[in-house]
Amino acid sequence: MLTLLATAALVDLLLVNGRIWSNDQEWQALAASGGRVVATGSDPEMRALAGPQTRIIDLRGRRALPGFRDSHLHLLEGGRGLSQISLKDAADEAEFGRRLREFDRKLPPGSWILGGNWDHDRTFGGKLPTKELIDKHVSGRAVVIDRYDGHMAVANSRALALAGVTAATRDPPGGVIVRREGSLEPSGLLRDKAADLVKGKAPPPSPAEIDDAIRAALRQAARDGVTAMEDMGQDLPGPGDILLAHLFRRYQELARAGELTSRIALWWPLRRWAELARLGAESGLGNDFVRIGGLKGYMDGSLGSSTAKMFAPYLNEPGSTGIFVNDPSQMREWIRSADAAGLRVSVHAIGDRGNAELLDIVAQVEKINGPRDRRFRDEHTQHVRAQDIPRFKSLEVVASMQPYHAIDDGRWAEGRIGTKLLGTSYAYRSLLDAGAHLAFGSDWPVAPLSPVLGIDAAVNRRTLDGKHPEGWFPQQRISAREAVLAYTREAAWAAMREADEGSLEPGKLCDVVVLSRDVLDPAEAGHIAETTVAMTIVGGRVVHQE
Repeated sequence: MLTLLATAALVDLLLVNGRIWSNDQEWQALAASGGRVVATGSDPEMRALAGPQTRIIDLRGRRALPGFRDSHLHLLEGGRGLSQISLKDAADEAEFGRRLREFDRKLPPGSWILGGNWDHDRTFGGKLPTKELIDKHVSGRAVVIDRYDGHMAVANSRALALAGVTAATRDPPGGVIVRREGSLEPSGLLRDKAADLVKGKAPPPSPAEIDDAIRAALRQAARDGVTAMEDMGQDLPGPGDILLAHLFRRYQELARAGELTSRIALWWPLRRWAELARLGAESGLGNDFVRIGGLKGYMDGSLGSSTAKMFAPYLNEPGSTGIFVNDPSQMREWIRSADAAGLRVSVHAIGDRGNAELLDIVAQVEKINGPRDRRFRDEHTQHVRAQDIPRFKSLEVVASMQPYHAIDDGRWAEGRIGTKLLGTSYAYRSLLDAGAHLAFGSDWPVAPLSPVLGIDAAVNRRTLDGKHPEGWFPQQRISAREAVLAYTREAAWAAMREADEGSLEPGKLCDVVVLSRDVLDPAEAGHIAETTVAMTIVGGRVVHQE
């Protein structure tokens, strides 16, 4: 399919001898000019467009797809995590402690140990860590380290003392200071917003550390074929607001210098909706490389931390149904006001009650503010009652999901909420069959950034512990084609970027990922996770090549 734009004088990039797929169409070759696709077709047709300055890349018969869009990640945290202590795969307490002690020895005096991403189900057999456990290995410096979902942290005695968290400290709204049994003494475990009491006292990252983290994250994104991302930022007290503004400015500076190798939309905290409204800013403000995505808020916590808001009590904590991180009435007012100002809203909802309440709020807001193209986003959409699934279509709410969570959480989720609700949890098949828009991402650093691993998880649903080789709740599996669309066309639609991204049509941005294996081939279904990214192209520029 040739276009009048495609002339030898204009074409600066040709991809030839490939299997280029987009929206169920396939071509051998593609021509680009000025960072956009100008023609697709056969090798002879495209080669005829080559001029003296045209770069010709032989794809050697490999599968090429539109560049992957990550619909939900945290870029700064992901980049910082690459240089922080890593505890998620610690096999037991001995390994956990050894890593803490070794990391402690590397740090200068006065710095804190942060990050961690521990997994108590893997390392401690489901038992939650305490300050005494951390003190045993590191007591001379402050330590506050997160469970890998980011909704629970454990602090040592020194960090608690520096933050002034004592038996007299009250639980903050949307958070829980876990106490020793039979007393008010903090155990060291801090759930959701309670962790901010301690983290807010940690030294903020320096501009140099932020820059290093951004660059490390961009390198990882290029290696994983991520050409665009929705950076859900952070919602921290105090320095968090300053950090967000610094990030936005730094992204713009890197873009002007030609150093930004992925397109970024940065999302602001929903609680700060009035700030954007007063400035007259709109969601999508920016350019092809850096934009304001919209506003992101929280209904509840997470399943792994037993803080996702459920209708029924947790099996592992029968006295608890989880936490509303923000009161639903407050969320309703924030969402109504932001929506009335024309700003886009996305909200974290994981528990079945958290999701049901969010859908109720969306219905109310749409009735109050009237119809418009909102593309409201439900971030995570993990545990949903069967009766709520059709509401995603009727309310036109995007299910922004991260398929790797299913194969990770599947190791322990039944011990939290039983099997009945899990039939409609991580419900990719049911949501697609109901007509919902499904947009995929990673939630990095909670899960690996790699979209390839996400595609494998959605297609096969084989849990990480190897116990479900035929798929965990296999009725919710989807095809590789559907998973790829959720990372490309549908992800672009969810971001209101379908005019420029998500497919490789003439006029759209030339963002391409080339793979070592053909993930669309049914014969390759069992080997998707073995696929590597051979090349990543952003705006017609190669930013990664094996």
